[in-house]
Amino acid sequence: MAATQSVTLSNGVEMPVLGLGTWQMFDHIEAKKTILTAIEAGYRHIDTAAFYQNEEAVGEAVRECGIDRKEMFIVTKLWNPDHGYEKALKAFDTSMRKLKADYLDLYLVHWPNELNKETWKALEKLYKDGAVRAIGVSNFLKHHIVELLPDCEIKPMVNQFEFHPYLVQPELLNYCREQNIQPEAWSPLMQGNLTDVPLLAELAKKYNRTPAQIVLRWDVQLNIVTIPKSSNTERIKSNLDIFSFELADEDVKRISVLDRFKRFGPDPDNFDF
Repeated sequence: MAATQSVTLSNGVEMPVLGLGTWQMFDHIEAKKTILTAIEAGYRHIDTAAFYQNEEAVGEAVRECGIDRKEMFIVTKLWNPDHGYEKALKAFDTSMRKLKADYLDLYLVHWPNELNKETWKALEKLYKDGAVRAIGVSNFLKHHIVELLPDCEIKPMVNQFEFHPYLVQPELLNYCREQNIQPEAWSPLMQGNLTDVPLLAELAKKYNRTPAQIVLRWDVQLNIVTIPKSSNTERIKSNLDIFSFELADEDVKRISVLDRFKRFGPDPDNFDF
């Protein structure tokens, strides 16, 4: 049984607020096993990318899990060398062949590029053709979105970016909300560095939860979709168990002011891969 809640995107599509991130799940067998474990635990949102090289494993797990495809929310992303109108359309076709899927729930531009506008036109076509239920961007800072919007026929519905207690990015977050673009957090658990944050240990004790559960609950209460990555069965289950408690407003604020502008991933303004 699904054990998560959803947010409603600007086009009315329901997106599960918590999903499984699959970055660095390179081994096909292990990736598939992990995804099946997560689906069995109640996850209905799986996030992959062309760059992750595990779209085949995601597709197999979704087909074999026994859950109706309509109950699943599958996300993949366009990788950097595939920017541009025609290349983006071809890259999407490649991802769909690997996933062996009839449609995609959300397609994201993985990183900003000088060809953002051409690439976005391709995503708009995919959306209008019904190949994708929603389209969005990833790692776009405010200025990237500001530059893109005047040429958009269809606004991005999601922006997935690094977000955690040490990188809150309030200006970007507020701008996305103003534009009705759903924020989504990658690396919400600071790539294993939560133990360096005393407040999270304090709150974990207060609520009788883990620091990871405290952070994921913080995301949810800020209405931010979040995709923690784990291959550990107990952590997968634990990360999902965040809907039976609530943080006090004052504790949400205490976490938010931990912001140090610290990235554990690349800077979108200085990323060329």
